[in-house]
Amino acid sequence: MLFTERVPTVEEYSFLCTAVGWQNVMNFEAAHSALPASLYAVVVHDEQGKIAGMARVVGDGFIYFYIQDVVIHPEFQGQGLGQALLQRVMDWIQGHAPEKAFIGLFSAQGKEDFYRRFGFENHEGLTGMFTVQAAQTS
Repeated sequence: MLFTERVPTVEEYSFLCTAVGWQNVMNFEAAHSALPASLYAVVVHDEQGKIAGMARVVGDGFIYFYIQDVVIHPEFQGQGLGQALLQRVMDWIQGHAPEKAFIGLFSAQGKEDFYRRFGFENHEGLTGMFTVQAAQTS
């Protein structure tokens, strides 16, 4: 497997997100602007050049760092690629985030133990919440 520190292309991003069933909640048109705004990204390809996974860090680069889009194509899941991608992300954050920086993420249900291995925990009195912007009507 070949790991490359770069932002995924919009095509790679769309392919991976669709492969894991996220196509109904992703704005692929916005990805053209969003992906280059990443603080850090890493992609992994197989020996034939097929995209196998990606991970990104977004945020302000000073106080807040959010791990986003840790995605492994189903064909490549269970081979340790998620762990390898997240380790690269955490290594980058370690080298770039100042003391007391907030490092957050949303875990897919059932994947919490995977992230706990990297030090992520639920915190009493706090809950992850979000909303998704609805389409604007004229």
